[in-house]
Amino acid sequence: MKKLKIKTGDTVRIIAGDHKGTEGKVMRVDIEKNKAIVEGANMVSKHEKPSAKNPQGGIVEKEAFVHVSNLALLDAKSGDTTRVGYEVRDGKKVRVSKKSNEVI
Repeated sequence: MKKLKIKTGDTVRIIAGDHKGTEGKVMRVDIEKNKAIVEGANMVSKHEKPSAKNPQGGIVEKEAFVHVSNLALLDAKSGDTTRVGYEVRDGKKVRVSKKSNEVI
């Protein structure tokens, strides 16, 4: 099974592409495709048919996937981008910020 260093709920910054510099929370991660949906970034227009949820139908703005290689995790302490490492602390494997050396 593949493993990504970015998980749902992480705060990330887009570091490449049209939406470079945009920050947001990861709403969903697709491990198979190595992509994630970032809240408020990479907005696209989708045509939706009328349904019970949306009786009017029409054109809806929603977030599209961004490749994880274009995302950088934000360090909670400094607010700057950081790389992710893994360490065993108290008998558990945890994700660690490389900049501040704190558990994410």
